[in-house]
Amino acid sequence: QLQLVESGGGLVQPGGSLRLSCAASGFTLDYYAIGWFRQAPGKEREGVSCIGSSGGYTNYADSVKGRFTISRDNAKNTVYLQMNSLKPEDTAVYYCAADRGYGSSCPMVPEYDYWGQGIQVTVSS
Repeated sequence: QLQLVESGGGLVQPGGSLRLSCAASGFTLDYYAIGWFRQAPGKEREGVSCIGSSGGYTNYADSVKGRFTISRDNAKNTVYLQMNSLKPEDTAVYYCAADRGYGSSCPMVPEYDYWGQGIQVTVSS
């Protein structure tokens, strides 16, 4: 059974940091592009960051550039999203997604085959 599981979310004060993990089970991530998306209440799901299968291509939403970093460790079958200088507007449910069809690139639109269940990130004082 193919499964993605997010972890590392929670409550953090503005200016703080969190590292989200996306662990795969039932398949290896080596040939998959991975995307991180988020959805706040009443808003559409939006792309946050993505990384191509080789790790050589990454992309970020303008709202998180310079604050978030995506990386992957294929040996651990895990992708990470390091989030620094968090702001209240980063509050959302964060999802990771995987797709084998994008090769070394990755789209920032939610057109991925496999999705995690999502994890809450709340930035508040």
